[in-house]
Amino acid sequence: MPEFNWQATSSTGDKKKGTMEAPNPEAVHASLRRQGLNPTRVKAKPKEIKINIPGFSEKVKDRDIVIFTRQFATMIDAGLPLVQCLEILSSQADNKTLGKTLGTVQNDVEGGAAYAEALDKHPKIFDELYVNMVAAGETGGILDTILNRLAAYMEKAMSLKKKVKSAMVYPITIMIVAVGVVAILMVFVIPKFADMFTGMGGELPMVTQMVIDMSNFAASYKMIFAIGGFFGFSILFRRYYATEKGRRRMDGIFLRAPIIGPLIRKVAVAKFTRTLGTMLSSGVPLLDALEICAKTAGNKVVEEAVFMTKDSIEEGKTISEPLEETGVFPAMVVQMISVGEATGALDAMLSKIADFYDDEVDTAVDALTSLMEPVMMVFLGGAIGFVVIAMYLPIFKMATLG
Repeated sequence: MPEFNWQATSSTGDKKKGTMEAPNPEAVHASLRRQGLNPTRVKAKPKEIKINIPGFSEKVKDRDIVIFTRQFATMIDAGLPLVQCLEILSSQADNKTLGKTLGTVQNDVEGGAAYAEALDKHPKIFDELYVNMVAAGETGGILDTILNRLAAYMEKAMSLKKKVKSAMVYPITIMIVAVGVVAILMVFVIPKFADMFTGMGGELPMVTQMVIDMSNFAASYKMIFAIGGFFGFSILFRRYYATEKGRRRMDGIFLRAPIIGPLIRKVAVAKFTRTLGTMLSSGVPLLDALEICAKTAGNKVVEEAVFMTKDSIEEGKTISEPLEETGVFPAMVVQMISVGEATGALDAMLSKIADFYDDEVDTAVDALTSLMEPVMMVFLGGAIGFVVIAMYLPIFKMATLG
């Protein structure tokens, strides 16, 4: 649908302008008059020449959404009209993509759409959870309260994601350093030792010969095929994981993994209880909330367990019964949810569970980091030490014979 730039005056003489999607200029005039505005100019918006450079498009981050949501809640609480809030925030947004999106949302709201309906047109920025909670806030007349809850929820979710990422930074860094150091030794240092040993003659120790063979392989064209094979395997794995069967199988393996599995389960429980508790306290119906929780679970096994729970509730069961039957959620979580149902304070109980598992994730991340540090240091020292000892073995052997 084409866009039109318009200018108009209000009943008090104030000048206003904006952009609106409409089939023709007459539709813009009619829409402005319905809003109590007198259109003075309506002109087709010139087409923009867009050059998309991969990697340079400005992405809307979770932090941008949190800041916008907090500011929007404050303005609504202060009594500012919805359209005026959107107009101010769209013009002041640091993120250009978010600012442009808010401008479009403003136009849709001015055209008569509900705020949640306008947000729903931008699923890449405002997900289903966000839109449903805003819709509940509009219906209940507590939009500012809901927005503050949304911002608090997103901040906790960001904190949880940051904790998990921080646990992986150290081992990945050590692994990259180890691979880099060993690669330099193999390609540049070992060949010089090999030339020296060839001039000396005699049979090399098995360990030394193995390292030299590895160095020759690394320096040859065969290494290119090995690297290509690694990337090929990565692509095939990603394609397999993108399938329903592959994701279900791999997510199940991740949950059962000896060290990382318990951490993944705790993160999943914390996310599920936080999301469900926030939505229920905001007035979203239980079945709708469970469907959204399932879609945002991030793990196929957990997703199927939540969908199974939703189906059982539709048949008349309580939420705790099917959750226990799935075997995905710990017994303590099921028992606390059962107590919450019995006392009529399910949303509050879910928030307490989420807080508890946030602390559990903290403890698990600290324990994992403490465990990985010595393991990675031993790996790094052992890899480099093995190569160095292998190269000096022939020299020790010669000194002994001499």
